[in-house]
Amino acid sequence: MRIKLDLPQEIAEALETEGRDLSRTALEALALEGFRSGKLSESQVRRLLDFRTRYEVDAFLKEHGVPTPCTEQDLERDIGDAQKFREKWLPSQTPRR
Repeated sequence: MRIKLDLPQEIAEALETEGRDLSRTALEALALEGFRSGKLSESQVRRLLDFRTRYEVDAFLKEHGVPTPCTEQDLERDIGDAQKFREKWLPSQTPRR
């Protein structure tokens, strides 16, 4: 879907920041509001903004002060990754309990 906005020149100039493309700025604002309101998922934000990874989405959201929810599955995956890292890089150390 294509969306066209007609803005007065002085408003368009006021909205342009640091030489950034106003179309991209508007698209990012739409993605941020969609995520904040719960209407868009991280995956949808990734596709909308043409990010390759979810880490790019996380960085984008963090940069704009938008917290990302952390699920139990996220925590379990992070624990598994930490355990694999420990086993690979610190094989001689025993885990603390």
